[in-house]
Amino acid sequence: MTRWLRILFLSAIPCFAQDAQARARKIQSEVIGIDTHIDTAQRILIEGVDITRRLPDGQVDIPRLREGGMRAPFFSLWVPVYYHGAEAVRRTLDLRDAMQAVFDAHPDQIELAVSAADVERITGARKIAAVLALEGGHQIDDDLRVLRMYYRLGIRAMTLTHFRNNHWADSSTDKPLHKGLTDFGRQVVREMNRIGMIVDISHVADSTFYQTLEVSSKPVIASHSSCRALTNMPRNMTDDMLRALAKNGGVVGINFYPGFINSTSAQASKKRISAQAAAQPAQNAKALDAFAAREHAADVEAAKKGRGATLADAIAHIDHAVKVAGVDHVGIGSDWDGIDKVPVGLEDVSKMTAVTAGLLERGYSEQDVRKIMGGNMLRVMRAAIGK
Repeated sequence: MTRWLRILFLSAIPCFAQDAQARARKIQSEVIGIDTHIDTAQRILIEGVDITRRLPDGQVDIPRLREGGMRAPFFSLWVPVYYHGAEAVRRTLDLRDAMQAVFDAHPDQIELAVSAADVERITGARKIAAVLALEGGHQIDDDLRVLRMYYRLGIRAMTLTHFRNNHWADSSTDKPLHKGLTDFGRQVVREMNRIGMIVDISHVADSTFYQTLEVSSKPVIASHSSCRALTNMPRNMTDDMLRALAKNGGVVGINFYPGFINSTSAQASKKRISAQAAAQPAQNAKALDAFAAREHAADVEAAKKGRGATLADAIAHIDHAVKVAGVDHVGIGSDWDGIDKVPVGLEDVSKMTAVTAGLLERGYSEQDVRKIMGGNMLRVMRAAIGK
């Protein structure tokens, strides 16, 4: 390359970046924007935050969802694994009630969505479409009737496990107990298929993952998982798992937690997960809720200072998943408000335009970006929920 050609090439780089930013802003202003996992319901229940206002901390509120173009988040009703039996059900209902209070107080800004058609209608009215999901099969207390009642309360997805095994499925961060799914676990998957609840295989052991695909007659999702080939964490998906998920017709939502997208942060993440999985407060409502509040406060405080990954790390995981599974099977599952560290350049949901710009700079078409930002997940919702 001659000196003058080199100068022309280098001078074009800022223009290209500026063009990508402008295109990214346009795309994010037009997409529905589905994030398959945020933990903001915890903040609403524990802290009583008003998500209709721009908050001084955390990663999600309605103003920032709009700014980032993510108008249809899955609000996780996460109950830690140290809640057992009826206490896990009670805590789930507390979270569901907290979300209902938001819907009732601000019907002009946010509405419960129970189908793909709802998502399109609500976002078309310039409101946030809130999809509700469970994060851990222990929340049904081994009872399909409880599962069906959750469905009647508008909950449309459930991860089969969390940090520990439950009585019918093995977790990726616990010692194998069932060699995957038990017979009852298979019943749970079939019943979720039947009633129209999305099966979520984030957090499950590899054996549970493959057995779930054998049982499920509908597409499943990994709501907030990243790529094990890039960051060796058991919570992440191997390339074989990504290909199997694609064959099933499902979608992986790439998680932005530094411990899952950056190898240097992975070791600290493993220790954190082990500590949280081992916690066991007394089994009464007051003690459990107080312990959960202390854990939540510690995570919120840590998130103000913690980093450990970058925007480039997150984009690398999206790109790898696309190369392995195909662009029709990748989405966003940030884990906002459920992580104690955030990537530099992706400090909160308002920064999602930077992800789109990064993908455009890598050569992704606008059509492909729109798929990743929600189109793929909308397809799975139609197939799994049936509306």
